[in-house]
Amino acid sequence: PQYLRLSEVGYLNDEVEQARFDALREELNRLPDVDYERVNRAKMEYLRLLFEEQGEATLSSDGFKAFFRDNSFWLCPYAAFCSLRDRFGTADFSCWEEYSFYDESAIADYCAVWSPWYKSVALYYYIQYHLHVQLSEVKEYAHRAGVVLKGDIPIGISRTSVDAWVNPQLFHMDSQAGAPPDDFSIEGQNWGFPTYNWEVMARDGYAWWKARLRKMSEYFDAYRIDHILGFFRIWEIPMHAVHGLLGQFDPSLPMSREEIESYGLTFRDEYLLPFIHESFLGQLFGPHTHLVKQDFLESVDDSGLYRMKPGFETQREVEQFFAGRNDEDSIWIREGLYSLISNVLFVADKKEESKYHPRIGVQRDFVFRSLNEEEKNAFNRLYDQYYYHRHNEFWYQQAMKKLPQLTQSTRMLVCGEDLGMIPACVSSVMNDLRILSLEIQRMPKNPMYEFGHLNEYPYRSVCTISTHDMSTLRGWWEEDYQQTQRYYNATLGHYGVAPTTATPELCEEIVRNHLNSNSILCILSFQDWLSIDGKWRNPNVAEERINVPSNPRNYWRYRMHLTLEQLMKAKTLNDKIGELIKYTGRDPNK
Repeated sequence: PQYLRLSEVGYLNDEVEQARFDALREELNRLPDVDYERVNRAKMEYLRLLFEEQGEATLSSDGFKAFFRDNSFWLCPYAAFCSLRDRFGTADFSCWEEYSFYDESAIADYCAVWSPWYKSVALYYYIQYHLHVQLSEVKEYAHRAGVVLKGDIPIGISRTSVDAWVNPQLFHMDSQAGAPPDDFSIEGQNWGFPTYNWEVMARDGYAWWKARLRKMSEYFDAYRIDHILGFFRIWEIPMHAVHGLLGQFDPSLPMSREEIESYGLTFRDEYLLPFIHESFLGQLFGPHTHLVKQDFLESVDDSGLYRMKPGFETQREVEQFFAGRNDEDSIWIREGLYSLISNVLFVADKKEESKYHPRIGVQRDFVFRSLNEEEKNAFNRLYDQYYYHRHNEFWYQQAMKKLPQLTQSTRMLVCGEDLGMIPACVSSVMNDLRILSLEIQRMPKNPMYEFGHLNEYPYRSVCTISTHDMSTLRGWWEEDYQQTQRYYNATLGHYGVAPTTATPELCEEIVRNHLNSNSILCILSFQDWLSIDGKWRNPNVAEERINVPSNPRNYWRYRMHLTLEQLMKAKTLNDKIGELIKYTGRDPNK
């Protein structure tokens, strides 16, 4: 409901109630950040009242009947899911008693007009219909103005979503998807959602995906595949882990003990267990070292080795113990214990017994430092082979089983988010299938470059300065002054000392450079467009950031600091943007 424009849905007959909601709307719109919880509660309360007044007429209309006829295959399960979620007070469908497992006939009865729950189901028919109408109108308006709309396909689903409830066989509900360590998070990312069961999906020709894309094509002309690497392989994390370091790629080709030893590293079972030694505990826990040894560890022998006590052997057990403790000392100890548990050299494969994966990013951890030079060199050789060469052809084949069928199922232009730890096969697949890559200058694909070369970007690509998961241009400029200085001199070609802040003139130069890039599309964030104008940019750089992936408390609450009415009157800014687009040859009307 947060996407609905309520004034287009209708107004309440009760003038007192309508006035109350008008005042609440004004209050919420004055907030510097979006308060999604309050907004959603207010919108749902308003929609319930409006449904009482208008619902019957709307559901009797020809427009709704056509919408229902074309969409009932997903609309009925979705509306039933929402009704049951409200009824039981949780989206965790395992708590829904006889509805814990989806049964098509039972849900058909639940949604029937004679059902005592029909009204609670029909409310969500009503909401989805209005969303459909409004988004359709947006598309038509955009097309009349010569604008195309680009949507987004997230790589995962929530484990407490209607998709997981209706089609659990399509997902590995006993695992978590995430990402290996990268510039966003040195401990990897754990997104928490289940991974895909591609073998089952393939049996009906990926029908679930195709239906998803066909629906999307009703509203969008192009789409971005979030984390396109998920179609090659996904970073799969066991349920007992909190951080992403203990994951493994799925699918992948694990290594046998004999293969590991062929690199010159004698395999030991101890490499699968956390390496915990007296010598580094003080570095991790500081003044809490004695407490940690007393409460969470037990001694193995006289050599200074420890192991985790029962009840603290997994990161989830540690997380549960520290639940609700948010003081600085508790966080310090909890994070240190997480580090101890992930301090292993190899991770056992979840499918094949006696097969292993080198633990991602282990070179910065104590277990790697405990190896002698010969062992380190041997491990690095197998690590390099495993993560950068071993899977290229294998993952190419995996992607080519799925992506051609999906990208060809609609006429939408396909863009892929291909950032992070990129196997060599990814660019080949994307090029073969005409999928646009994502190019960000501060995250160059060429490992020889510190900053990407805009003139070398592939034509089939989208270039941008920053994404929702990054700091904005102005924020990035102030993060690392030495890096900024190198960018100022080597990339922008300026002499002397770089300014400590990104001036409007500098931002305009960087924006112009990106518009002049070789990419077919240059899509810049709203914040980076505003950065070129000292009058209209946000005075507070920190408020420009949308999301910090490693921090669950910093999420999408960003709100424009200007209104649309102010933007329409911002003549100097609008003229400047128009000139930049025109003189860099990106004006579609030229």
